[in-house]
Amino acid sequence: MAKNKRLFAGIACLGLLACVLLVSEAAAGAVDERMTILLTIFLKHDQTKSLGEINRHLEKTGFWKKFPPAGTEVVSWYVMMGIGQVVTLKLPPDKLRDVNLAIEENAWGAFKTEFYATYDFKPIWESTYRK
Repeated sequence: MAKNKRLFAGIACLGLLACVLLVSEAAAGAVDERMTILLTIFLKHDQTKSLGEINRHLEKTGFWKKFPPAGTEVVSWYVMMGIGQVVTLKLPPDKLRDVNLAIEENAWGAFKTEFYATYDFKPIWESTYRK
C-alpha cells in the first residue's frame, strides 16, 4: 500500500513538473508548433482604384505598420498577377482576432479579402507521392 502511494506521489510530481515546464516555455515566448495554425489571406486589389490610390490608402491607414500583427509569422508573401497579394501567416489561434482586425481596419478599401485555413501538404506529398 505504501509503495502504491509513493508511486502515485511520484507520478503526480512528474505531472506537476510537466505543467510548470509548459507554463515556463509559454512565458518565455516559446511557440509550440502543435499550437499554431496557418492562415492564407488573399488581398485582392480593388481594381476600381489605381495602384497609387491603393498605396495611399495603405499608408493612410498604417497597414504596413499594423500588418502582420505582433505574435504572427509570415510564412510566405507573393504577388499574384491579376489578383493581388497572397499572404500565409503562422499564428497561435488566439491571434486570429488580431489578424482579422488588422485587415478590417487597414486593408479594406484597398483590397477585397478572402481567408483560408491552410496546412502544409509538402511533407505529405514528399513522403507519399514523390518516392
